Amino acid sequence: MRNLSAVVKAYDLRGVVPDEWDEDVARRVGAAFAEFVRGESGATAVVTAHDMRESSVPLSGAFAEGVTSRGLDVVEAGLGSTDLLYFAAGSLDLPGAMFTASHNPARYNGIKMCRAGAAPIGQDSGLARIRELAEQDSYEPAGRVGEVTQRDLLHEYAAYLRSLVDLSTSRPLTVVVDAGNGMGGYTVPVVLDGLPIDVVPMYFELDGSFPNHEANPLDPANLVDLQAAVREHGADAGLAFDGDADRVFVVDERGEPVSPSAVTALVAVRELAKGRGTTIIHNLITSTAVPEIVREHGGNPVRTRVGHSFIKGEMARTDAVFGGEHSAHYYFRDFWRADTGMLAALHVLAALGEQSARLSELTAAYSRYAASGEINSAVDDATARTADVRKAFEDVDGVHFDELDGLTVQLPDGAWFNLRASNTEPLLRLNVEAPDAQRMARLRDRVLELVRS
Repeated sequence: MRNLSAVVKAYDLRGVVPDEWDEDVARRVGAAFAEFVRGESGATAVVTAHDMRESSVPLSGAFAEGVTSRGLDVVEAGLGSTDLLYFAAGSLDLPGAMFTASHNPARYNGIKMCRAGAAPIGQDSGLARIRELAEQDSYEPAGRVGEVTQRDLLHEYAAYLRSLVDLSTSRPLTVVVDAGNGMGGYTVPVVLDGLPIDVVPMYFELDGSFPNHEANPLDPANLVDLQAAVREHGADAGLAFDGDADRVFVVDERGEPVSPSAVTALVAVRELAKGRGTTIIHNLITSTAVPEIVREHGGNPVRTRVGHSFIKGEMARTDAVFGGEHSAHYYFRDFWRADTGMLAALHVLAALGEQSARLSELTAAYSRYAASGEINSAVDDATARTADVRKAFEDVDGVHFDELDGLTVQLPDGAWFNLRASNTEPLLRLNVEAPDAQRMARLRDRVLELVRS
């Protein structure tokens, strides 16, 4: 029995290749995934896709061997973004597996798995059972060996996204796109082809070694090149995608970052305007402005934990039309409740192109408070540090504590912070928001002092 606890995370399998996992593990997980989805739903086939990392092709090939060894067929979509894999799982109604480590460095790889219809698989919703089966790696004879076929879904994926957002009447826009040498360089040219958008490409060459910068747009250091290019070209907007292009980060015409909470609110308003539902999901570290704006536009905001399996589960329970996270993940009922950075980007561009204001002016209406962004602190004992922080605020009059996900402390002047442990690293993640920048900075510094002392 091989112990996979080091690589099976809360939402996916991820680790260093080949030190922590390799083709043998991929083969085991493929067989386990096949057993799981057949036992749960009677599935007879699965669909796979992979990113541009050097290890992705052999790992996805070994996974397919594991699946076919259990008698299920494999549809290989080949190169693709994670949301392309979700499109495949949704449109083909097949369980799916995406080979990517998203924004992690080149030596990492991983597997994101989903049920048919792109329904999530997480630690508490199937991943633990898949791990158990893969560790045991012992099955009855399958009776047949499945078949592998290839299917290119890129153009179908692009056409479907464009059917959801009409950009045909947009005013001409110049948009700089930083793909970070990730899968956005593969999908963006096809999705935006023929639209009134002049794309200035940056780092579209697929290269899993990430020679220009990490494909993680939430780190401000990775936005520097995009910000400079937006200013240089006098562009209307800039878009930065992470490695597997399921997240998008937006900068305005000044090269200034647009908060993902503002994007969440903007897209929520557009989805509410369709009149096909009122529920909007937001996680607990999005800005207070999000539920405020949703209510102002006749919507019903529902707060949930951080993480895609929680968001997708709540969307299914409430039949929500849209969901957003401050990490720049955006979820759409029209996209099988899955996250897609590309569809969120199309909404932003459509909102910009259908009126004459600049992006900074457009998004100002959705940005009401000062936020710290996510700040990570390495700690030895996250539980003890969190308890210290709570104790320090217990005597504040009017304070409210919430432990839905980590510790959220709501203060009577409208300021709040959330402190939660990382699912994958020995880190505490801090997010702070306040009515103004000075109040935010004071609260941020006080909490960081408690955490890091």
